[in-house]
Amino acid sequence: MQIPSIPPVADAALAARLDAAIDNKTKPRGSLGRLESLAKQIGLVQQSVRPQLREPSILVFAGDHGVTEEKISPFPQSVTWQMVENFLAGGAAINVFAAQNGCALHVVDAGVNHDFGPRERLLDRKQGYGTRNFLHEPAMSVEACARAMEAGADLAASMPGNLIGFGEMGIGNTTSAAALMHRLTGLPLEDCVGAGAGMPPEGIAHKQRVIAQALRRHADADTPLQILAAFGGYEIAMMAGAMLGAAARRKLILVDGFIVTAALLAAARMAPALTDYCVFSHCSNERGHALMLSHLGASPLLQLGLRLGEGSGCALALPLVQAAAGFLCGMATFDSAGVSDQER
Repeated sequence: MQIPSIPPVADAALAARLDAAIDNKTKPRGSLGRLESLAKQIGLVQQSVRPQLREPSILVFAGDHGVTEEKISPFPQSVTWQMVENFLAGGAAINVFAAQNGCALHVVDAGVNHDFGPRERLLDRKQGYGTRNFLHEPAMSVEACARAMEAGADLAASMPGNLIGFGEMGIGNTTSAAALMHRLTGLPLEDCVGAGAGMPPEGIAHKQRVIAQALRRHADADTPLQILAAFGGYEIAMMAGAMLGAAARRKLILVDGFIVTAALLAAARMAPALTDYCVFSHCSNERGHALMLSHLGASPLLQLGLRLGEGSGCALALPLVQAAAGFLCGMATFDSAGVSDQER
C-alpha cells in the first residue's frame, strides 16, 4: 500500500494566533480547561482560527475472526452479523447516541461471514468472509491486508464532512487487538489481554495462552503491515487505512475504544503524524486501553467505564468536540463585548 503523506499539524505562527484568540474570549484564561487545547488542535488540523465542523459521521466497521474457533469469546461468531442487522434496524446503542447528537452513522461490511445482500445504510466493502485462525496461520496475507487498508482509505476519502468517528463490531476482535497491542508496543502480554465481551478469569487466561502461542508462531512478522496481517481483522485493517486516508485530507479523527486504538497503533507506526489528527473520545474499561493511550501520549475526553465498542464513545464525546470549535468561533471577545480584560 502507498502510505499517504500526512504532514504534522505543527505551525508556530498559527498556534500563536489560536492561543491569542482563545485567551481573548470573555473568560478567565484557561477556564475552559480541556476544551481550550481541543479547540487549538481543531484549529491546527483545519489551518484556521475559525474552524468549522461539517457533517460529522461515524463509521462502524464489521468483520469476523477465524481465531473464534479457539473459544476466545463467550459469544458465537454469528453475533457479528446479528449485531450488524441490529445496527441497520436502528436498535443498538450507537444508533441512539448518534441520532441524539445529530451524527450520520454508516455501517461497513469489511469482512463479515454472512451475505447481507444490497441493504440501505450498509456499505459493502467486504474483503472476505472473515479472517483465518491466526493461531495456525496469518489472519490475512500481506497483500489482502494492504487491499483492506486501501479500501478503507478510499472510503474515508469519499465521506462528506471533515470529522469521522471510528467504531467496530467483530466477535473475537479484542483478541486480535491484544495481540497487536503487545507486538506494537512491547508491553507485557498479561497487561494487554482483557475480558472483551465478558470472559471470566479462566477464559481470559485461556485467551492469553492462545495469543502467546500465536505470537511465537508469527515471530517473524515485524513491520507494521506484517503484524497487522498476522493478527488483525479486515475491520481493523480497513480502519487503519481509513484513518490514514482521513488525515491525508485533514479530517479530524474521533477514536473510540480498545480495538479502534489498536488499529491506530498500526497506522501510526506507518505515519507517525497521524496522531496529530486524532481526538481520543474516552478511556475504555477494557484491560489495556489505558496503557495504549499512555503509549500514544493521548488524553481521552471521557472516562465513563465503557467497554461496548460500536463507536459509542465517539458519539458521546462529539458534543464536547463541537463545543470546542463552537466557542472559538461564536464566543465574544473582550473588545467586542466591551468587557474589561484582566490586567497584565
